[in-house]
Amino acid sequence: MLKNFRVISVVEGLSFLMILCVTFGIISRDFVFYLGMFHGVLFIAYLVLSLLVTDKKGWSILIWLALFLAAVIPFAFIIVELLLRKEAMVTNAIVAD
Repeated sequence: MLKNFRVISVVEGLSFLMILCVTFGIISRDFVFYLGMFHGVLFIAYLVLSLLVTDKKGWSILIWLALFLAAVIPFAFIIVELLLRKEAMVTNAIVAD
């Protein structure tokens, strides 16, 4: 489940950046509907998976709140990905032992 969350986290973060590019006029406004719908679905998937992963890993509500804030702050998904990669490495190391 952590792997799926990592993928959704990165894709959702990139879609958020694309929405910002439309807002600033870098990308044509013709794609607003499709980008908005795509980002909305990814955002909901991100929130659901963040709740599931937080529960499964036994993380505190503060960690979930940090994950939620990272979903609305541009480029914060990169920090989340680095931390989740570290968590996955620790989990894999424990399983390997």
